[in-house]
Amino acid sequence: MLRPVFLSLSSSLSRLKCLPSLFYFYFFLRLQESPEPDRSSIYRSLVVNTSKEMMCFSDFPMPDDYPNYMHNSQLLQYFRLYAAHFHLLQHIRFQVRPVLSVTQRPDFSVSGQWDVVTMNKNNEEEIHIFDAVLMCSGHYTHPVLPLSDFLGHETFLGRLLHSREYRDADSFRGERVVVVGFGNSGGDVAVEISRSAEKTFLSVRDGFWVMSRMAHRGLPVDMTLISRFNILLLQLLPKTLINWAAERALNQKYDHELYGLKPRHRPLVNDDLPGRILQGALVIKPNIRAFKDSGVTFEDGTVEDNIDSVVFCTGYKGIFPFLPSALSEGPHSELTLYKRVFPPSLQQPTLAVMGFFQVRGPIMPIVEMQVRWAVKKSKKFKRYVYHSVLQVDFIQYLDFMAEEIGVKPHLWRLLLTDPVLWAKIFFGPCTPYQYRLTGPGQWAGARQAILTQWERVAKPFRSRALPEPEVRRSFPCSPWLTACAGTMVMALLLSHKIVPLVQRATQMLSRSKSFLGDLWFTD
Repeated sequence: MLRPVFLSLSSSLSRLKCLPSLFYFYFFLRLQESPEPDRSSIYRSLVVNTSKEMMCFSDFPMPDDYPNYMHNSQLLQYFRLYAAHFHLLQHIRFQVRPVLSVTQRPDFSVSGQWDVVTMNKNNEEEIHIFDAVLMCSGHYTHPVLPLSDFLGHETFLGRLLHSREYRDADSFRGERVVVVGFGNSGGDVAVEISRSAEKTFLSVRDGFWVMSRMAHRGLPVDMTLISRFNILLLQLLPKTLINWAAERALNQKYDHELYGLKPRHRPLVNDDLPGRILQGALVIKPNIRAFKDSGVTFEDGTVEDNIDSVVFCTGYKGIFPFLPSALSEGPHSELTLYKRVFPPSLQQPTLAVMGFFQVRGPIMPIVEMQVRWAVKKSKKFKRYVYHSVLQVDFIQYLDFMAEEIGVKPHLWRLLLTDPVLWAKIFFGPCTPYQYRLTGPGQWAGARQAILTQWERVAKPFRSRALPEPEVRRSFPCSPWLTACAGTMVMALLLSHKIVPLVQRATQMLSRSKSFLGDLWFTD
């Protein structure tokens, strides 16, 4: 059930602009020993897999001493700093029981208002009237536990649980454990349990390309990959060549086929999983076929006996039982939304859904932009064809909404008026500050935040003083030569002279599976 954030009962959309994106994430980060029904849940050791500069609010950089990949408690503290900085707490009504239903009022076609029914502390229903509802509960609240897919689960003597119930590895100490599923959480849970359990088996239907949070030189991987320049290269270069190069780079550290990890599709982010496999603490197994009284049979016919626990990291259902059933009009009764935000069937666009998507990149900037777009565009909304696919492209999706509300950065204008900033935006990481340079909600500190973003990346590493090294710059590494080389490469690419050459080279490559097209697909 949805935990509401109440403003005044006649709040306008403009007053909601800061709150929804903040509380979308706050719902996920409150660690509780026992998960509440219909509410998101996290485990104690959870560390984010997107870096602080890529996931921060666009007008509020994270403290420079924060680590680049934070523990969940630090991220929660950041949200509290944000709420205090923008004086949001005075607008929030706390200690409200879950939402029971959200329905249109009888005069909805004219007023666009909603009845929101909650339960008070005396277990009495209360009805609240709102001009608009922004739904920020996410879609990680109703776990999928596919026990019916496996024969013999009724007589299995061990524990069967979903990762939503997982808190830490203490209760698995000395056990033999099977972890089912191989998303980001599945990898994290399997690695952590393997440090306490006697033996841990990771059952996967297919493999994954395992990516570290660190790229070359130890920099955050998302800051090196997610840029406008890289998007341009993906559009210009043949997909087969890109896939081959990416797979070859990932196999340099460890052979995914040798480790039993080679996939057909997407990667996951995990720094420790290959090391646990190398040490024998974690064993990769195929999908489960059936359960025995005290063991598990896998699809390759192998059997592991004396299994104490099976943890299912098998995802969630995107359902919202408190919403009108008429909004779930998709082929599989899924919530139908235009651009993953607005239900197109409503006569008045006064209901918007935040964070109901999957993306190749950090979620936070997109949720923030969804809120800004929903607030700005709701009164001008027209009927559109809905989009049922959860997957969105990070920069393209952000740019669409940003252009709609007038906050997309003007690259050509910046190239002529501020080439230093243009270079940071085009060649550097697509950090959220780009969408505060101009237009509604413009932030005077956006330019400086972009120019200093790498300084904030470096700050947490400087925990001890080092002697200054002697600088000896060689001519081949000079900035002048680098700039000239970059200009020549861009000119060749844009003139398409290099593309035929690359296309001919790719004819020699074997057929490759799609990799970068599914990059940063989070679960």
